[in-house]
Formats: sequence, structure tokens, C-alpha cells
Amino acid sequence: MHLTSGPDLMSIDWAALKAEAVRAMGHAYAPYSKFPVGAAALVDDGRIVSGCNVENASYGIGLCAECGLVSALQATGGGRLVAFTCVDGHEELLMPCGRCRQLLYEFGGPELLLETVDGPKPMSEILPYAFGPENLSRGA
Repeated sequence: MHLTSGPDLMSIDWAALKAEAVRAMGHAYAPYSKFPVGAAALVDDGRIVSGCNVENASYGIGLCAECGLVSALQATGGGRLVAFTCVDGHEELLMPCGRCRQLLYEFGGPELLLETVDGPKPMSEILPYAFGPENLSRGA
């Protein structure tokens, strides 16, 4: 699943991404909420990375599936996220929380495509007026 240039809806195998998200969801550690989550993304070099949520008895330090996905991205060579999907325990599409939208923006930018119930949408639509690395250059 390699892309010839930027995100192109025709070159993204959304079914394969969802299947990988479902596989990752099967490894989730969710003994407290009973809400397993899996995420998968296509990287600009054609790799697929994935992650699952990992809860903790101290609820506030649980990790979202997107955190695991970004960690896998960096651990396997980095790159830019091109397309992203996320599923719940019923294999239904799930939108990232606000914190995770910001995390995905950092590693995919405004062009990153997210699978939604209304079809793929660019991150610029999912997280309008996002704060990103380019904003830091305006500092002192």
C-alpha cells in the first residue's frame, strides 16, 4: 500500500486499515472501562502502524490507542501519517478524543485523512484552527 504522492483517497485501502485497527483492538488492556480501542494508520512510506488502549488502575494515566500508534510510528522509523482509522470493541468507527486529535495533528498535519462515519475527512476539518509546530516559531 504505497502512495505515489500526497494523500489520495483512491490509493488508501481503508478496509485493510480497519482490519489492522480491529487486530490491534484485540490486544487492548481495558479491564476497568471494558472499552477496548484499536487504531491503525498508513505512513507516507507505505507502512501501517497500529496501537491499542492500555488502562491503569490509576485511571488518569491510561494510554489511548493513538498514543500507542504514534509510539509505534517513532519506534519503527518515523514518518508522516497519511490516513487513520480507529475502532471500538464492536468494530465500529470511533473518533479520537481532543487530546489524540492534537497528537495525530503533530504527526500527520492538516492533510492527514481520518476515517469518519461520513467518509474520510482531513485533519484540518476534524481539528480546525489547530496549534502545531509552526506556531512555536512565533515565540520570543
